[in-house]
Amino acid sequence: MSVWPAWEVREDERTTSWFTVRLAFSDGARVDALAVVCDGCASLEEVRAQPALSLDDLAELADWIEEPLFEACGPRRDPASGRGGSAGSRRARATWPRGIEGRRLVAQEYRAAQQGGADPVLAVMCATGHSRRRSLRLISQARDSGFLTPRHARR
Repeated sequence: MSVWPAWEVREDERTTSWFTVRLAFSDGARVDALAVVCDGCASLEEVRAQPALSLDDLAELADWIEEPLFEACGPRRDPASGRGGSAGSRRARATWPRGIEGRRLVAQEYRAAQQGGADPVLAVMCATGHSRRRSLRLISQARDSGFLTPRHARR
């Protein structure tokens, strides 16, 4: 796997960086992605794969590139403490509370993002340090616990 910077935009004290990511496999398959890193969170802007990825593989892509991407862009911010961590550190995941307290905090992050006009799922991903799939599961658990309104009103 190779990761290299594509470009960077600085506005006030905030920096947004784009990275080109390439995964090359021994059978000739290849995945090229454009990833964006801002405030310690990463997202994928574009993905091209030859041959095409299955939906399961696409869902796992973020986990495949997470460590090399954060190593390429420098120290990672720990959402719980706000301090920088080592690039390979998974401390952000270990410090997020489990159980009912974690669900309550997920709901707070979700609602704050909604009210601020931001993507609530991305906000939960950034706060917890988890993948999109795991964050959606946490949001669902927060709904089931009554901290968020049901997704669809039942008739």
